[in-house]
Amino acid sequence: MPRCTWARDELSIEYHDREWGVPVHDDRTLFEFLVLEGAQAGLSWDIILRKRDRYREVFVDFDPRRVARFDARRIARLLDDPGIVRNRLKVESAVSNAAAFLEVQRANGGEGGFARYLWRFVGGEPIDGRRRKMSDIPSSTPVSDALSKDLKRKGFRFVGTTICYAFMQAIGMVNDHLVTCERYAKVARMKR
Repeated sequence: MPRCTWARDELSIEYHDREWGVPVHDDRTLFEFLVLEGAQAGLSWDIILRKRDRYREVFVDFDPRRVARFDARRIARLLDDPGIVRNRLKVESAVSNAAAFLEVQRANGGEGGFARYLWRFVGGEPIDGRRRKMSDIPSSTPVSDALSKDLKRKGFRFVGTTICYAFMQAIGMVNDHLVTCERYAKVARMKR
């Protein structure tokens, strides 16, 4: 099957073929990707994919209510866990971002509120990137700039524009599968 060139090993191929670019409207899954994209900053996505199961375990299945209550002792245990990225700022931001996430959720009608907030940035529909080669894919866009700025204003950390763009790609706000990739057309047909 023709794929985007970054999907090279078993783990990244499975992620590419099943998840990447598929529109996500589930708040818990959105929180998971927000945490993972922040953890990935400065690292390869392959590292995060290898650590993803452990992240799900120690971040209690990415339940933002539970993560928001992590205290200093819990954070210290996380920083000793070799199964995750042990960067204090990234771990602490996951906890503070959980609290900010819950606030955005509440302000937008409760459960599903974060998805409603997020998808407004693209008018409720994925942006079709129509990329022909990897070099056509930007690291940020005016939409990721606006999302980053608004998330920061709401108290989120590790949400720079490049992280936001990678997040948007992962959760299907933008379809950046190459047009030569078999997943491009399948993802393009996926709507809310």
